[in-house]
Amino acid sequence: MVSDTDLFKEIRPYRDDEVAGALERLIADDEFIGAIARYRFAGLSRLGGGLVKKLIRLYLGWRWRNVNSVHQVQMEVAGFMEKMIASTTAGVTYSGLEYLRPDTGYLFISNHRDIAMDPAFVNWGLYTHGMDTVRIAIGDNLLRKPCSTELMKLNKSFIVKRSARGPREMMKAFGELSAYLRHSLDGQHSIWIAQKEGRAKDGDDKTDPAILKMFYMEGKKRKIPFGDYIRSLNLVPVSISYEYDPGDVAKARELHAKETHGAYEKSEFEDIQSIVQGITGQKGRVHVAFGQPMTGDFDNADELALAVDREIHANYRLFPSNLLAAGQTVDVDDAARRAFEQHMNSVPAELRERVLAMYARPVLNKD
Repeated sequence: MVSDTDLFKEIRPYRDDEVAGALERLIADDEFIGAIARYRFAGLSRLGGGLVKKLIRLYLGWRWRNVNSVHQVQMEVAGFMEKMIASTTAGVTYSGLEYLRPDTGYLFISNHRDIAMDPAFVNWGLYTHGMDTVRIAIGDNLLRKPCSTELMKLNKSFIVKRSARGPREMMKAFGELSAYLRHSLDGQHSIWIAQKEGRAKDGDDKTDPAILKMFYMEGKKRKIPFGDYIRSLNLVPVSISYEYDPGDVAKARELHAKETHGAYEKSEFEDIQSIVQGITGQKGRVHVAFGQPMTGDFDNADELALAVDREIHANYRLFPSNLLAAGQTVDVDDAARRAFEQHMNSVPAELRERVLAMYARPVLNKD
């Protein structure tokens, strides 16, 4: 029998015996060390960049000297998450975790607002409630640099080949992905995947049926009816709500450029900048709602997509920012009103209507 090490080697996350080597490559990667120097020690880097990089390498070599398992990497991430939550949020809350069993693999399909933080907050809820963290679906568009690939695969991310071109290549890539999802779930490893390719930049959370068709490719190969196979995946819709989106202005700027100029060209490192912005930016309150596993008898992907949307919209936690943007001012206190006005005043005038529409959309989706 072929092990998953060989069968899914191109897309799977790192295993324990690959962790130490990946960390060594990261420490040796000049772009990775340079990024830490720029973001963490900007002032010192300007004074003596070479020395700062050397000190960072020495520190990381010491810090990671005994890290040789995926679990240990996750513990490093957990420490970082705790600090990030304390410094950039007004609290993170959860609902629906009582529906989940620690001994079961779930396919979590969530709305998508932030590249890194969406799965990170899902993971934090599972971790703090005594459950294992997820394997994270991530597009290969985010892996243009070797250090990005190392970081993502160390953190239990597997690769979605969005760059695949041509029907045959795409079918092969999606078939491999579908088989990997099945393999993970059978091994009681949960999965996180976004409900569509790319973030919902307009705030409108909609499931792409193509994602659900990909889920079913392995079931179709095994000649299992659509509804039966979907039930076997333990598919759980997840609603992630941010009181304030650190990327709201950048998203509005992209939508504005597309409408005004017909296109928007991303800069080379824009995705990485979005990740950093999402991690370091102020988010206000955050709520993650886990729905119940989908057990209905669905005939096709379009029908299932509508059902997933209903769950995500119904479970979405509305904050004062959403209500005020939608013109619903009842039960919003003065402090929340002032905070929202202050936030909107920081948004460039030409983008304010788009940002308001972004925050208002979840209210409209509930109606």
